[in-house]
Amino acid sequence: MGVSYQPLDVISPGATSECLLEVPFETYSDSPSSTTLSTGHTTSEGEVKGSATVRLHAIPGAEVGPRIGKWPRSLAGFVRSRFTTRRADHDDALPLLSEDSHSPQSRKKRSCRSCVERWLVRGLLGFFVMLGVIQFISIACAIGLIFFPDEYDRAARSLMHTSEQTNTDDIAHWPTDFTREVIPVGCHSHNDYWRRIPLFSALQAGCIGVEADVWLFDEELYVGHTRSALTKRRTLRSLYVDPLVRILDRQNPVTPFQHTIDLPPHGVFDTDPGQSLILLIDFKTDGAATWPAVVKELAPLREKGYLTFFNGRDIIPGPVTVVGTGNTPFDLLTANTTYRDIFFDAPLDKLIDDLGLDRGQVSPVKRSTGLGQGLSGMPDSINAHTFNITNSYYASVSFKKAVGFPWPFHFTETQMESIRRQVRIAHSHGLKEGVDILNVDDLAAATQGDWKIKIFDWWF
Repeated sequence: MGVSYQPLDVISPGATSECLLEVPFETYSDSPSSTTLSTGHTTSEGEVKGSATVRLHAIPGAEVGPRIGKWPRSLAGFVRSRFTTRRADHDDALPLLSEDSHSPQSRKKRSCRSCVERWLVRGLLGFFVMLGVIQFISIACAIGLIFFPDEYDRAARSLMHTSEQTNTDDIAHWPTDFTREVIPVGCHSHNDYWRRIPLFSALQAGCIGVEADVWLFDEELYVGHTRSALTKRRTLRSLYVDPLVRILDRQNPVTPFQHTIDLPPHGVFDTDPGQSLILLIDFKTDGAATWPAVVKELAPLREKGYLTFFNGRDIIPGPVTVVGTGNTPFDLLTANTTYRDIFFDAPLDKLIDDLGLDRGQVSPVKRSTGLGQGLSGMPDSINAHTFNITNSYYASVSFKKAVGFPWPFHFTETQMESIRRQVRIAHSHGLKEGVDILNVDDLAAATQGDWKIKIFDWWF
């Protein structure tokens, strides 16, 4: 729609101005096809200065296009009225600028600004849409990968079958190549029984520690995180003891070149035969009742000399070091002073410093057999000599309980001092703790990830 006009103040007296205004609207049956409106401009003296004629021409609805609904028409009318009112107010307030505001340069600037705003909005909208699509694809792929075995699962399954084979006729194999090319890593396979192939997945990744939660029912030790997860076939003997015996028998063969077994026997890692595998047994049921069953289940490893043990004077290293945690009773573990092959997971927060200001300090302890990690079967008091390398191997504690939450995403100086003190005390007792063994759930990230310091690691 276009309208040409001429201001009335420049029209000479008696002159007229006429314009054609074509407005698309739908006519009624009795509506005229066109209308002419005339108006004149009268001065204060009553003199007619000029006149203008506006001719309205109706366009049939068929030529206009689809009929506009009632609500869109009302909304459009409201927007136009508001815009027109604001523009009129602006022109009245700034009469000297009203002409410039309608100039081609002003319209071009407004058009450019609107174009930039539209492209900016479209760009942001497209960016967020792409993020959503990428997130959806990543989630879908992650869900899909759950149904397929990963690299460690495939390798662990091959490793499990290899442990049952003894044929070395192939020139590419040798008697102790069970864990060929596997490099031991200082990590512990947390809740190892959750893996697709327990024990073997951890060995394939190079973990030097595995964990088994045991429950005593009917004189049998079942492995699982909760009672509802237990099955008849998943026992401590079937998942860990018997497979370890087969692996260690293969790693310590008697051949025409090796007539006797080396002492101490070789461990599970062919690349590091002296590395002991830590079998962490978490007592879930009553410690006093579970203890004799665990001692009995370890008999096959004990009879072959595959367990690390204390002979009353020294620690004799073996291919497998058994550590008791959870409800493991400390009093029963230390009852035999001349031989023990199960070691304790000591409470890190209760260790007494025998080198610093805590010399001679005594910490009272509540005696019980089911208080959890490092608290079952405790003596009446703990001193600097209660936990040592003759009865304990690990020292651990809840991180949140001992140190607290790292806020905001980094340790405070007080927290760092607490960590240093606990590490120093644990090492003074000859025990290993969190900085020595990394407790992991993601084997691939822990053993294959890049642990070098990054440029932004200072923030954390």
